[in-house]
Amino acid sequence: MPSKYSRQPLSFAALQTIPIADRGGKVGIAHMAKPYVKGSGVSGLMASLPDVLAAPQFAGVVEAIVQARAKGRALLWGIGGHVVKCGLAPVLLDLMRRGFVTGFAMNGAASIHDFEIGISGHTSEDVEAVLPDGRFGAAEETGREMNEAIAEGIAAGLGMGEALGARLERITRPEFAEYSIVLQAYRASVPVTVHVAVGTDTPHTHPAAEGSAIGAATHGDFRLLCSLVREIHDGGIYLNVGSAVVLPEVFLKAVSVVRNLGYPLGRFTTVNFDFLQHYRPKVNVVERPHAKKEGKGYAITGHHELMIPLLAAALIERDA
Repeated sequence: MPSKYSRQPLSFAALQTIPIADRGGKVGIAHMAKPYVKGSGVSGLMASLPDVLAAPQFAGVVEAIVQARAKGRALLWGIGGHVVKCGLAPVLLDLMRRGFVTGFAMNGAASIHDFEIGISGHTSEDVEAVLPDGRFGAAEETGREMNEAIAEGIAAGLGMGEALGARLERITRPEFAEYSIVLQAYRASVPVTVHVAVGTDTPHTHPAAEGSAIGAATHGDFRLLCSLVREIHDGGIYLNVGSAVVLPEVFLKAVSVVRNLGYPLGRFTTVNFDFLQHYRPKVNVVERPHAKKEGKGYAITGHHELMIPLLAAALIERDA
């Protein structure tokens, strides 16, 4: 049966081709992975990766962190709640002690999970089980201790992160102390800043919550973060790990403040680690800070509980 269409398939008879040697290719045998050699460790694993897509990007992040420490520049880690919930505090604290962290920035969720681990050894409630009757976020000790710490901190001139560290120093049980980033950073005098949006965090629903104290404490920490961001100029690094909204927005404003005040801020590295690449981290962390400035941004996709231990292992292998 003949076709009813007025147009016929296009003939390829006159199509011009070229030799594959002339065409070339972006991927060749020199880029290919090598089989892992048993016993070669993390260094062997890194050397075995293909020189394609995320693998050289990951190696670039490792090199940037190593070089930042070697140059004595700031290494700032912005961490979201999931990073703490998936058990990475010991990994991050080990990196801190090795000099791969000079400051932590947390969103409210990260500070809450860390604080709860410090006072009870566990965190992360079953939201679906407790939300129907309104018990979600109603833990007495969490709300009372965090809010009292913030109010006391404001009276003493402390930001939120330092105030929470000071409170944990007083109340943490010894068997839990080594698992709290806020506490261990406080003991090591490594700055921790906490950045909250009022109403996003469970302690804001506690009767002890004081909006004026919360606002003043987190604003003080924003000003402290601006001071820390100033120090990533010329070789420093900012890593955003697991915060899709709050910390990317806070970081971008800090970059603008530092430049507005006349401080030089360029030639640094930014990285976004997450299991999904969201809009705000992509533009506010990876791209915009380097506009019209020298510097480089990386986006590494993967689960925190896999990627951050791998990153730490690679850094430890490079640690002289």
